[in-house]
Amino acid sequence: MKEEILERLSNAIINSDEEAAKKAAVDALKAEIDPMVAITDGLNKGMDVIGERFRKFEIFLPNVMLAADAMKAAVAVLRPHIKPERMTESVRGKVVIGTIFGDVHDIGKNLVAVMLELAGFEVHDLGCDVQPMKFIDKAEEIGANIIAMSSLLTPCMFYHKDVIISLKDMGNREKYWIMVGGGAITPEWAEEIGADGWGRNANDAVEVAKILMKQGREVKRPVVIGE
Repeated sequence: MKEEILERLSNAIINSDEEAAKKAAVDALKAEIDPMVAITDGLNKGMDVIGERFRKFEIFLPNVMLAADAMKAAVAVLRPHIKPERMTESVRGKVVIGTIFGDVHDIGKNLVAVMLELAGFEVHDLGCDVQPMKFIDKAEEIGANIIAMSSLLTPCMFYHKDVIISLKDMGNREKYWIMVGGGAITPEWAEEIGADGWGRNANDAVEVAKILMKQGREVKRPVVIGE
């Protein structure tokens, strides 16, 4: 019965079926399946399939967002039954994300935020047109591990460097991993400004974040995926 429910959870995400996801989550609780197991061995497996299909261009952004909605609906059912200490264990890291000052493009940034959240990160989305110091202030406030900045417009990408310079001036550069991405951003730019990671798309960004959190300061930077 346990395996059948976990498979239903996975399939609900793959099929972007919000109602089926909620029903399977309820049944998981009735069957006394650990809510964290329901997420990791059920819902996350479905999202892995969605992520792989997106990477192969078999599905597109609207499909991913619908799957994300189904995932969030199921997690909302399960979350109240997860012990606080298990929630802490399950978080890969804390991420502050936003589109840098002067740029209001957010589709790519929104997708990265969703994919990071579904991969187990605690994500704090600052939105668009974000002043450089706001990234730092929020990171300090929540004790973030990663600051992720997006830019589609070339003139705006220079503000990424301002964030890094400000952190150095404060003596806090080593407290945070800095990830950059977006249409205007290249691996060469990431290396030039001293960023820690770059990914071509949302899936790549998630993999970069996982590598940074897992390997720590020993990893060769910047971590580049999708070049």
